[in-house]
Amino acid sequence: MDDNTHMDTEVKTTTPQVVVQRNSALAIPMAIVFGFALIAVAIFVSGQNAQKAVPAVNPKDAIEQASGQIGKTGPVRKVDEKDHIRGNPNAPIVIVEYSDLECPFCKNFHETMNKVMENYGTNGKVAWVYRHFPLEQLHPNAPKLAQASECIAELGGNEAFWKFTDKVFNERGVNEQTDQKKVPDFVKAAGVDAKAYDACMADGHTKKLVEQDFADGVNAGAKGTPYSLVLVGGQQGVINGAQKYEYVSNVLDTLLKQVDGTAKAK
Repeated sequence: MDDNTHMDTEVKTTTPQVVVQRNSALAIPMAIVFGFALIAVAIFVSGQNAQKAVPAVNPKDAIEQASGQIGKTGPVRKVDEKDHIRGNPNAPIVIVEYSDLECPFCKNFHETMNKVMENYGTNGKVAWVYRHFPLEQLHPNAPKLAQASECIAELGGNEAFWKFTDKVFNERGVNEQTDQKKVPDFVKAAGVDAKAYDACMADGHTKKLVEQDFADGVNAGAKGTPYSLVLVGGQQGVINGAQKYEYVSNVLDTLLKQVDGTAKAK
């Protein structure tokens, strides 16, 4: 099992008839495969003729050359206005994360992605999309927290959603579960009316949104959390597990250099 991904032998989730199986081998994240592939292409070309500038490589071609797994993960659902997006929706690189609000590895990766957005999101080059993949068997409160975040988004918009999720992750330790008594404080911090929030939760309609995210994640190959797909030029690669900022940064720098040569963040 990837020690950066939260999985169990048989994880029952909020989506009926879905069972997530343990991955018995250490998976090499797709992102590092195609990241190294792009670097290798650049080194090869420059070695052939050091006097010439290295030509841009189509990310689609490089990804396909790097691994035969492209397409086997299943197509990720198209990002649209219903998604929770941080950054430029039209960014050349979009990272779609399937996450569990109670998962310890997701907390770590949330910090990584916040740093990524600080350094890459402000220039419009990278966008971050958050989708739900609550592992109910491991984290009984995760589905309700996911539904709560959807109520927050419905009542307060995209900014309120991100304030709420940041609070959920930041206000607990890595190996701790969210103190449910603090949730009303998180709602208040997100700027949402408490009575409207309570009514939304009592109605229960956001459960379907969470279940749809989960089903989309399964279709895209998710077997644990965090599970992230990097979308570039119509192609997708995988960042599997809670990779550190340096790792993600290297992948983004490589891709951005191939897309338009503007990668400057470190």
